[in-house]
Amino acid sequence: MAISTLTRFSTSATSPLSSALVFRHFGKRIIFTVATKKKIQPLSFKTMASSQDNKITAPYGSWKSPITADVVSGSSKRLGGTAVDPQGHLFWLESRPSESGRVVLVKEASKAGDEPIDITPPEFAVRTLAQEYGGGAFMISGDTVIFSNYKDQRLYKQSISSKDSCPVPITPDYGGPVISYADGVLDSRFNRYITVMEDRRVSSINSTTTITAVPLDEGNIQEPKVLVSGNDFYAFPRLDPKGERMAWIEWSHPNMPWDKSELWVGYISENGDVHNCVCVAGYDPKIVESPTEPKWSPTGELFFITDRKNGFWNLHKWVESKNEVLPLYPLNAEFARPLWVFGMNSYEFIKSGAGKTLIACTYRQSGRSYLGILDDVQGSFSLLDIPFTDIDNITSWNNYLYVEGASAVQPSSVAKVTLDGHKLNVVDFKIVWSSSSDCLKYESYFSRPELIEFPTEVPGQNAYAYYYPPTNPLYQASQEEKPPLLLKSHGGPTAETRGILSLSIQYWTSRGWAFVDVNYGGSTGYGREFRERLLGRWGIVDVDDCCSCARFLLENGKADKERLCITGGSAGGYTTLAALAFRDTFKAGASLYGVADLSLLRAETHKFESRYLDKLVGDEQAYFERSPINFVDKFSCPIILFQGLEDKVVPPDQARKIYKALKEKGLPVALVEYEGEQHGFRKAENIKSTLEQQMVFFARLIGRFSVADPITPIKIYNFDEH
Repeated sequence: MAISTLTRFSTSATSPLSSALVFRHFGKRIIFTVATKKKIQPLSFKTMASSQDNKITAPYGSWKSPITADVVSGSSKRLGGTAVDPQGHLFWLESRPSESGRVVLVKEASKAGDEPIDITPPEFAVRTLAQEYGGGAFMISGDTVIFSNYKDQRLYKQSISSKDSCPVPITPDYGGPVISYADGVLDSRFNRYITVMEDRRVSSINSTTTITAVPLDEGNIQEPKVLVSGNDFYAFPRLDPKGERMAWIEWSHPNMPWDKSELWVGYISENGDVHNCVCVAGYDPKIVESPTEPKWSPTGELFFITDRKNGFWNLHKWVESKNEVLPLYPLNAEFARPLWVFGMNSYEFIKSGAGKTLIACTYRQSGRSYLGILDDVQGSFSLLDIPFTDIDNITSWNNYLYVEGASAVQPSSVAKVTLDGHKLNVVDFKIVWSSSSDCLKYESYFSRPELIEFPTEVPGQNAYAYYYPPTNPLYQASQEEKPPLLLKSHGGPTAETRGILSLSIQYWTSRGWAFVDVNYGGSTGYGREFRERLLGRWGIVDVDDCCSCARFLLENGKADKERLCITGGSAGGYTTLAALAFRDTFKAGASLYGVADLSLLRAETHKFESRYLDKLVGDEQAYFERSPINFVDKFSCPIILFQGLEDKVVPPDQARKIYKALKEKGLPVALVEYEGEQHGFRKAENIKSTLEQQMVFFARLIGRFSVADPITPIKIYNFDEH
């Protein structure tokens, strides 16, 4: 249904599963009531803003804000997973921009008031380059952590009980980081570590992926033993409680794991080999599905998530005796995310007081996440009230759940959720890790996201976005002025933007910019049908939806037509460049490690995505016609480009080609290149520079305002010399 106004916020709901609401305003406390089946009342948000009469009137974009680029870059810690040891101690993996993006395993403080303990020594970093995006870089078992070391990509074993324990390698030294490991599990039956192994010794572009076993014998480093091979990709090797069966996911070119994958189970022989393999899901050509996240229950039953029948990733169970798959709780909601990184953990088994096994899980519907307990026997789902509107991974121990999540006023965090004896209600909720522990002091400056649904170019089809209005307790603009708008196109393109607190977004809105984060057709979180809108139409659907969103906001008086800007990274950078080349909606743009040449991307990118474009683009003519580099004559507005020089997903030549062509055409253009950066920026100084240079670039070229921050602008070719 087309929406004609941007002023209607939802103030009541009949069910958390309802998808009829068009606008939602995620605030500080709304999440406590949304997850109930009772009607909810309008909630007021506490602010520290002055009255309108006392505010300073100043142009949009010129407002002063304490949320500086230094604050943003310093709060950009990323979470790489959580784990709990047998004593219930929480461990997490965090990347630190202040240490050039080094990733460290950290143990929670032993008592309140103490500082968390770094387990990883300074000369090590816990990160795998498997499939370039990594994930699943460590595993804790008993007193030991096994992890991938970033520099040499070897696996190491280290004691976690001793602060001064030195990591010991358990895989061979191949003279360089040519073999990577990810997503491993301990096989205590044979004293080995079973893991996905990516071998790039022969070819870095066409690597070989297998499931292998790494012996854990002390002082005896051996070649890993291949257990499963022959397909293009593998993930989620998981052992049953007795170590007698192993489940895994595999898929082959040209599919991505969310297009079509298979779930297999193999039986482990007395000598440790995998044999008598059975395909549990994904084998039937009449059923299009992408199973993911297999996991054995404590009683030895196999559970997994797949999107058969209704097109949404739902929980299922394998009945081994009948080789039959049963749905547990069918719902038009996503219980999993696309497999971009290894090691995702969307659900956990927990034991109740009655002795039965329950499943703590999370699902996503209509732009927000829900946490609950699924009773497999009764087929019931009990929602848990917690102050997160966005949830990723779950780790459990006894009466606790450790939940990775966020909300409109809470940045990426880990919360300890204490359950009652029946495991159906929350007794306590406590943040134990935060990507930005002191950011709440800026809460009065926070702009709350409004979930909007807007009509697309296709009649009857809508897409979604989060709109953030300009917000600053000390400033206002004149009533006649409309704010500049920065539209962000997310990466992937098979990904999803979330309506959570991001200081990089608040950097813009607290200075008087409107900001909109778009979930165009092809995004996840809305089922397979929505995701597959992009098949064969990348560079068309995403571009159209971004332009439609901008027009929708213009029509509702939320932005200045002459100050529409677009930004995006990776695939979002491609959408940015394509929108600027093939449409005239935006007046300036910023591309962060974005794609300019689809053919060049296909030829040079890594194996995981090397056939991704087959389904997204189509024939050779489409590759040519949708590559912005081939139509430089169509560009008509200023562009700034940012690129890491060690990027293997989108190599630097892409940015350099577009930069050179735009310089020759005479358009204002700037290129910023970063030594030592890969796909995505991890160093604090580069995160800061990218944010500030975008801001001052837009201000100088189309802003009609002066930036309040003291930023030294870089040279803009075809602009500064005039």
